Amino acid sequence: MSASVTGHSAERLVVAGTIGPAIHDVHAWRFKVVSGAIEVHADPARFQAPHDPAGRGLHLSCGAALVNLRLAAALLGRGAVVRLLPDPSRPTVLAAVRLAGRHRVSRSERLLYAATLRPFPPRMTAAGDAPPLPVVNELAEAARLEGATLHRLPGEGVQKAVLTTRGNSPAEWLRAGQALQRVLLAGTIRSVATSFLYELVDVPGIGRLFEAGDVPQVMLELCQAPRPLAVDRQHEGQRHRERVG
Repeated sequence: MSASVTGHSAERLVVAGTIGPAIHDVHAWRFKVVSGAIEVHADPARFQAPHDPAGRGLHLSCGAALVNLRLAAALLGRGAVVRLLPDPSRPTVLAAVRLAGRHRVSRSERLLYAATLRPFPPRMTAAGDAPPLPVVNELAEAARLEGATLHRLPGEGVQKAVLTTRGNSPAEWLRAGQALQRVLLAGTIRSVATSFLYELVDVPGIGRLFEAGDVPQVMLELCQAPRPLAVDRQHEGQRHRERVG
């Protein structure tokens, strides 16, 4: 059975939704609590990116906020029922989120939610190292859970990849945004620095990597971030003790 989104629950969900990444660092969405749900409204006035008249980047950014709403609901012990583009007569309403019945939060959800509260690893230089293949596969699985596919591109150095969806509608843009956010959070857990570009550039031969119907949505660069400074210092101290011991 559904549960109302009121009081503390609504506040926690809304706060969580504002934490996600935003295209061009602009949060182009507004939240509105109505009839026991939280509606995600596009705010085109705050997102006026050139070369994006259809608002694809806006949908990607709002999709990212949806992931954070769902994770916050999970931490509250509730499932989240999401409807994309719930009202054709109001195209700026991109999604509606209702709390469902009791939900047993998983370890993965706890880690992903914790990652929303941490800064993303800083971007590395083009000469950085690609993450290990098992980690890249984890990120691909994160994208798959949101209805998208992460394709690895051949090359040396940082791991380049392309996020695709089956189609190119506003609903698919929202799915791509959810997949992007989940990949970013999963990468944060694994200390992977991720930069992304939603204005796709033409890469020769890229089409051969996709199946018919796959539409490129986001270009990514994945790089294994260095260990935290505190960890490095701990290891340095241990090595010093071994030398003088």
